[in-house]
Amino acid sequence: MTTYGSDDASYKAAGQLAGITQLVEDFYSCMDTFPEAYEIRQMHGEDLTESRLKLSYFLSGWLGGPKLYAQHFGGISIPGYHQHLAIGEQERDAWLLCMQQAIDKQPYDEAFKAYLLAQLRIPAERVRLVSEHNQQR
Repeated sequence: MTTYGSDDASYKAAGQLAGITQLVEDFYSCMDTFPEAYEIRQMHGEDLTESRLKLSYFLSGWLGGPKLYAQHFGGISIPGYHQHLAIGEQERDAWLLCMQQAIDKQPYDEAFKAYLLAQLRIPAERVRLVSEHNQQR
């Protein structure tokens, strides 16, 4: 039985960089088309090329594969990187909706799909909490 989250098991379950890149493509496609995602889409530039690359590279390392984000862009704190944005429950939920729909499109094992979405809820909530804290200042 695969233990996701140990070594590179999650990276392999996601299809390595090619699979992660497809997930990110589908994620941003959802963000471009879902009315619920309008507000978070507006937080990005018109051209999503760099956003797609950065998210793919981040997820590669986050899932136990090569640390491509760090190699190309340096270290990152996801909540810190997003702290300038107003992220509330609606924005967090819209992001998770897009990610859930993108995950559902992938040929991943059902157990990995559930694991991945559960794991992604953690940084999504942290981003919301940091944003909320910054908005109260």
